[in-house]
Amino acid sequence: MKDFLLRVFTWWNGATFGTLRTTRLYGEPVGEDEFGNRYYRTRGGKKDPALGIERRWVIYNGYAEGSAVPPGWNGWLRHTVDVPPSKEDYKPKEWELPHLPNLTGTADAYRPKGSTLSTGHRPPATGDYEAWVPGN
Repeated sequence: MKDFLLRVFTWWNGATFGTLRTTRLYGEPVGEDEFGNRYYRTRGGKKDPALGIERRWVIYNGYAEGSAVPPGWNGWLRHTVDVPPSKEDYKPKEWELPHLPNLTGTADAYRPKGSTLSTGHRPPATGDYEAWVPGN
């Protein structure tokens, strides 16, 4: 029962029934990435009259996180390239990093020097700041 309610009311835990229905009726599978995300386009590459291009979408494997889309598939989803990585021998560029999940809110989140949440001692103010005082 819990899974049923999650499918109906939450979009971030995987595809909703509406998305699955639309995918089944109008979509065709294009491929799958190393994270288990599945990619689709409009059946037969038919162009959407409102967009003038074919629709492309992803159904995430689990939690819907946009940063979990690898660079090759991201280029295909955004119509930067026409050939999906599943149909070619895609090799990532040397500057493309592997996926890291969003670490915001975790102990591993980025905390710059001077952050009140970072470990260590915060450096004192350097004197180049004057606080605003009402009435001055």
